[in-house]
Amino acid sequence: MSAPLVDTHAHLDDPAFDADRAEVLARAKAAGVRAIVNVGYNPERIRTTLALTEAEPIVYAAVGLHPTEAERLSPDVLAAIREAARHPKVVAIGEIGLDYHHQTASREAQVRAFRAQLDLARELGLPVIIHNRDAHDDVYALLREADAGAIGGVMHAFSGSEAHVEAAVALGFYLSLGGPVTFKNARALQALVPRIPLDRLVIETDAPYLAPHPYRGRRNESAHVRLVAEAVARLAGRSVEEIAHLSTDNAKRLFRLPSPDAPPDHGMG
Repeated sequence: MSAPLVDTHAHLDDPAFDADRAEVLARAKAAGVRAIVNVGYNPERIRTTLALTEAEPIVYAAVGLHPTEAERLSPDVLAAIREAARHPKVVAIGEIGLDYHHQTASREAQVRAFRAQLDLARELGLPVIIHNRDAHDDVYALLREADAGAIGGVMHAFSGSEAHVEAAVALGFYLSLGGPVTFKNARALQALVPRIPLDRLVIETDAPYLAPHPYRGRRNESAHVRLVAEAVARLAGRSVEEIAHLSTDNAKRLFRLPSPDAPPDHGMG
């Protein structure tokens, strides 16, 4: 594939990559990946994410407090996220949102953290990366309450119904598809792909999680975003090159990334 790709959500600072991170990044570049948004989702992972962006030109950062860690929110933690977000390679606040599947933080704490970080994103003029697990109604209600369309953002690892596609698009948000769209039993998600407007589509890996077929159950990595592009192309009835170009252009617009065809540097473009 000659068209450049953007992995809009990864965790390459994860210890799962400690033994071979350089090789993982080399494989991503060889697969055509020209930018990776690495997501720092708690104070510790924000530090390792920023260090990775400083060591690797194609890696950019999102910073925030994951909903499963919402009980950790405090004025000091919020101030640390604000300070981290001023780093020149930070392109988003995230991942933030609600997770009603895991029970590591109360719903009340998650709502407080979500609202506070939506306010922070508005203050800093940054888009948001939304984590939504079994919390569709509350996530969309809080996004509407915060007028999040004025902030902009993306529904990470999108799942839901056609109504949720419409709700995200009505907010002006992007929808991100990853490894699950390749799973043989993901028929409901696959049926939604033609319903996603192509100017609202981005792709991701969530590495090291959610590896696409035929790597399901193994460690994921950014090079596999190519397999996501191929699956989306089949489901959307488009060429892989077209999906690569469209999703890359959308990611550039969403995160204000430099052109993937330009020599990578530490600027925002």
